[in-house]
Amino acid sequence: MTARPASTYRLQIRPGFDLDAAAEVVPYLRDLGVGWAYLSPILQSAAGSAHGYDVVDPTRVDAARGGPEGFARFVAAARAAGLGVLVDIVPNHVGVADPAQNPWWWDVLRLGVSSPHAAAFDIDWSPADGRVRLPILGAELDEVLSAGEIAIDGDAGVARYFDHVLPLAPGSTDGIEPAGSDDAADVRAVLRRQHWELQHWRRGDAELNYRRFFTVTSLAGVRVEVPEVFDAAHVEVARWLREGLVDGLRIDHPDGLADPGGYLERLAGLAAIEPFDTPAAPATQGPEVGDVAARRCAPVYVVVEKILEGGEELPGWWATDGTTGYDAMAEIDRVLVDPDGETPLDELDARLRAESGMPPPSPYLDLVHDAKRAVAETALQTEVRRLVRLLPAALRDGGRDRGSDAEWADALAELLANFPVYRAYLPAGAEHLGHAARETIRRRPEFTGATQAIARHLQTDPDGEFTRRFMQTTGPVMAKGVEDTTFYRHTRLTSLAEVGGDPSAFSLAVPGLHAAFARRQAAWPHALTALSTHDTKRSGDVRARLAVLAELPERWADALDRLRAIASTGHGPFDNLLWQAVVGVWPADAGENSSHADAELRERLTAYGIKAAREAKERTSWEDPDADFESRVSAVVDAALGAARPIVATFVAEIAPRGWSNALSAALLHLAGPGVPDVYQGTELWDFSLVDPDNRRAVDFAVRRALLARLDRGWMPDVDASGAAKLLLTSRALRLRRDRPELFTRYRDLPVVGPASGHAIAFDRGGAVAVATRLPAGLARSGGWRDTAVLLPPGTWRDVLTGRTVPGGRAAVAGVLSGYPVALLVRTRP
Repeated sequence: MTARPASTYRLQIRPGFDLDAAAEVVPYLRDLGVGWAYLSPILQSAAGSAHGYDVVDPTRVDAARGGPEGFARFVAAARAAGLGVLVDIVPNHVGVADPAQNPWWWDVLRLGVSSPHAAAFDIDWSPADGRVRLPILGAELDEVLSAGEIAIDGDAGVARYFDHVLPLAPGSTDGIEPAGSDDAADVRAVLRRQHWELQHWRRGDAELNYRRFFTVTSLAGVRVEVPEVFDAAHVEVARWLREGLVDGLRIDHPDGLADPGGYLERLAGLAAIEPFDTPAAPATQGPEVGDVAARRCAPVYVVVEKILEGGEELPGWWATDGTTGYDAMAEIDRVLVDPDGETPLDELDARLRAESGMPPPSPYLDLVHDAKRAVAETALQTEVRRLVRLLPAALRDGGRDRGSDAEWADALAELLANFPVYRAYLPAGAEHLGHAARETIRRRPEFTGATQAIARHLQTDPDGEFTRRFMQTTGPVMAKGVEDTTFYRHTRLTSLAEVGGDPSAFSLAVPGLHAAFARRQAAWPHALTALSTHDTKRSGDVRARLAVLAELPERWADALDRLRAIASTGHGPFDNLLWQAVVGVWPADAGENSSHADAELRERLTAYGIKAAREAKERTSWEDPDADFESRVSAVVDAALGAARPIVATFVAEIAPRGWSNALSAALLHLAGPGVPDVYQGTELWDFSLVDPDNRRAVDFAVRRALLARLDRGWMPDVDASGAAKLLLTSRALRLRRDRPELFTRYRDLPVVGPASGHAIAFDRGGAVAVATRLPAGLARSGGWRDTAVLLPPGTWRDVLTGRTVPGGRAAVAGVLSGYPVALLVRTRP
């Protein structure tokens, strides 16, 4: 098996689509042209988990997902088809929602700090008298006890609170007669003897004493920086590597780790297995499962789920092949957005705010700051308080009183809110700390002394506990403040509010895309690139359709006004987001509008609208839902499928073909561009999905298999609602990358000249030439391609999509793109 994939295809493994079901799909993936199959987490996760990121036992493959036997069968199928295997792993945290399912967590709750697994968890024992605080109560403890809602079962050795079952410390029921008493005083006495402490869930944000994944209390942070913990947490992963079952690993959320670079080095060491004398299996055949010939003798292919802000570089010293592709996604999205649409869409946003009685829109960076600040003060205040407790005495006092705990927490929250990237890796990245310090002092000059003291300490003690903890906190503040708040408030063009993107960066000129692609080819040629993932807020095809709004801003403003006149939440900017979601996922084929399809669409859009409103935290939230506002959200969706349907259908009919053009162009840039293209399950056809769980719906592989067979018999589909044109492009590009890798070894932009040159993107990958359309509405308004030409290298070129040949040199774009809005050319004669 080749050391690096030509492409990957992400499969969401879950109880309803287990490893054996995935094995049945492998022949289709081979026919599609996929290089490696890429699996979502498969270690034992919480019962019923649809995503697998709540691992409860890292030592075994999830039984509900097929278990080790199912995994072996899947790998055997992949090897027989010549596919590599990439698996997503989760080193940062484990699931603790049901302690009984997680043997490590159960033991810590039972034995406390004396548990042999206590070192595995990032618990601050000091503020809770050596107990783990569990924010699971629906009311304060006195009220819960008075209601008799906690029961002690001494025979079973557990305490029960509704569905929660917690272990009792050994001997903690001694002296309580009977051991199963429901008397409030007896229950209270038993609770006082435990290594855990029950709290009202509303107090958890302030008083929790274990590190979480972001703000999710059911996901507890793991200390893989401890060698023994790393070894225990990677027992099964080590087996996969040792037995040649996997070729690569995707690392979830490395920024949550104490030392991401150190973790990756240790992982590389785990993968560096001594070579055996037996010869390696031929790459065309693939090694058999368990065959020692397949065992790796070089570091495994590793990519990291790392979100880079604009201009930020991935640490070059990390033992990784690159990121999972959000950076490429942002570049591709923006080159397809018309810069002329920015001002009118800004004006629409300002008008919507004024009509809703809201203040004028804040600059984007202020919006981000305020959202991050609010997160640091609320959902992540326990992390801030922990930082205060870790402040070195010399820093805090300096020979004089420098403030109370509350004042230090205030200063730290402000510094976190101004941190410009997800994380620095001090001493590297000191410029990000400097930016945060300067911005903190500008916004809050009263914190000048404290800010300078903190920044100085972070720089001079990069390996200290306070520094490590601070760097583990900047990421959650950024993620919750930006991805899960600001992205739902900044609504002028929602396709730009995407993971890894900056909504204030409206568009990217073609030279900027070429420069970004050239950098990727030079620095990270094996990094993944993506258009849709399990984490995207909107699928690539939805974003491609919504990009058309920037070409038709006046038409969108008119349509939105008419839609809002029929149904509105009363919050103009949120209406903009919600109606964009409606037109973004609306079926372009009227024949799909059956009662069943309507019911499904209503359910999807309602769930999305309520989630988006709660994430925005402006009129409702997860903690304090506003039933009245949420009913108005539902009413907008009902109107979309009722009174407003003709307006929606007419507008979608207008923009959908242009959206298809954008989607094909995005797909070509993705599939032919530098890096390793990752295709998210099902997106080889049109996929109009919103944020999870909408983007994790089941995929109909039978439909895709049948369409691919038709294409292989010579069918040339139109660009229409079927999405077959996208399947044609995806299969031909993937096959070319797999079968002719020598055609994708460099990056060089190709000149486009003529009156419509700004509507084309062309580049040469070393023998494979891509030509794509951009801004299709503007192209049509300006009269089409006319005598615009692309300057091709010498020779005769064949479009692998249509079979048409094109002479080298000055080639008319109208001819190159006569079949589809994109072309992928290979030279047939020099």
